[in-house]
Formats: sequence, structure tokens, C-alpha cells
Amino acid sequence: MYLGLQHLHSGVAYLVLLALTIVIIYALIGSLSGREFTEKDRKIAMIAFILSHIQLLAGLILYFVSPLGFSLLSGGGAMSDAASRLTALEHPLINIVAIVLITIGYSRAKKLEASRAKFRSIYMMYAIGFVLILSRIPWGNWLS
Repeated sequence: MYLGLQHLHSGVAYLVLLALTIVIIYALIGSLSGREFTEKDRKIAMIAFILSHIQLLAGLILYFVSPLGFSLLSGGGAMSDAASRLTALEHPLINIVAIVLITIGYSRAKKLEASRAKFRSIYMMYAIGFVLILSRIPWGNWLS
């Protein structure tokens, strides 16, 4: 189960990054071109929204079943080691904040009236979330 969760969390990460990139560019173009926000636009934003939440769920489950997650905090030495601190605290905390921002951007876009404001809500909040996610990816573990 643990190995399967690791693969799910790593595999979905690629999909999340790709989906966020596409949605941010798509919403930015929509805002700059002044076109109407349609149901298709909402569904495209929803794909990145859903994928990011699947990633969060897989990550939270992995955090509590992994020997590298929550258990590192109880050992006491995680804060002195940068790699342990990233795994035990920074990666999960910053990514939760990123998913919250993506959720706020999507939810606000559903409530706003003007098309430009809807696009802006999506591309701004998704972009901030995207940057936060990129800042806390454990690149050394991920790419090896």
C-alpha cells in the first residue's frame, strides 16, 4: 500500500503541474482577450482543481503512513536537518496552503459575475498556488 501511494503521489504530481500550467495560461489568455467565461472554461479550471485535491488527499494519507512523514516530527531532530524539515513540515504545510489558494480561486470564480474577474481569479490564485507547489517539491528525491 505504501509503495502504491508513493507512486500515486508522484504520478499525479506531474498531472497537477501540467493541468495548472494549462489552466493558468488558458485563463490568462481568456482574460486578456476579453472573451466570455463559459461552462467549458469552468470545467477546464475544475480539472486542475480536482487533480490538486486528489494529490492533496494522497499526500495526506502518505504523510501519516510513511516513516518519513509525521513520525519525523515526533523524533525531535527534524528541524535541524533541512531534508527532514522539508519532508516533515515544509512540503505538507506549504502545499496545503497552495491547495487552499487554488480552492479559493475556483470558488471565487464561480461566484463572480464579470468574465474578466472570473478569469483573473483563476489565473492569479492558481498561479500563486503553482509557485508555492514548485517551491516545496523535493526535487532531489523526485527526479532521482
